[in-house]
Amino acid sequence: MKELTLRLKNELEKGKSGMELVQVAILIAIAVTLGLLFKTQITNFVNTVFKSLNGAKF
Repeated sequence: MKELTLRLKNELEKGKSGMELVQVAILIAIAVTLGLLFKTQITNFVNTVFKSLNGAKF
C-alpha cells in the first residue's frame, strides 16, 4: 500500500511540473501576441518617455 501511494504521489508531482511549463508557454505566447498587436503604440510610448527624460537634463 505504501508503494502505491508513493508511486501516485510521484506521478502527481510530475504532472504538476508539466502543467507549470504549459502555463509559462501560454503566458509567453500571450505576451508576444500583445507585443505584436500593439507594436506601434509601445514604440511611440517608449520614444516619448525617452525624449522627456532626455529633455529633463537632471
